[in-house]
Amino acid sequence: MLKRIARIVLPLICAVACQSCGIYSFSGTSIQADIKTFTIEYMQYKALRVNPSLSNDLTEALTDQFRRFTRLEQVDMDGDLVIAGEITGYDVKAMAITANETAAQNRLTVTVKIYFTNNKYPDEDFDEGKSFSAYADFDATQLLDSVESTLCEEIIDKLVEDIFNATVANW
Repeated sequence: MLKRIARIVLPLICAVACQSCGIYSFSGTSIQADIKTFTIEYMQYKALRVNPSLSNDLTEALTDQFRRFTRLEQVDMDGDLVIAGEITGYDVKAMAITANETAAQNRLTVTVKIYFTNNKYPDEDFDEGKSFSAYADFDATQLLDSVESTLCEEIIDKLVEDIFNATVANW
């Protein structure tokens, strides 16, 4: 009977101890206990090629990631953690060339520069900004317009994961 109780209670105690210290969570974040809020500013669009919805989609996806995977409260300004950024690149390039010297596959690449401020622990800031880039390939027989929204969703998912990990997961 005592062993059975120990098997149930011991894992619970360990889980509570890990969670209560505030530095580690089961979502993989390492946020100090005194950090309570975050602010994500609207991503500015500075790339030459235009995608009118990309700034909004990236900003919303990053905000959703922080809401889902942290205990932090979102505030409009002056959060303990502040993420700002700009989309600096939105490029399509031929990747695979056929024997006829035509493109068989193209690559859409999105590059963002992120500025991260930790108002409680400034040594974690990205003072000069940090660039993140992600891409998705598509068949050259397809027009970018027909696959752009699907490609952008895939790219945004990759960017959000990388930005999240660099800011609060310390990976």
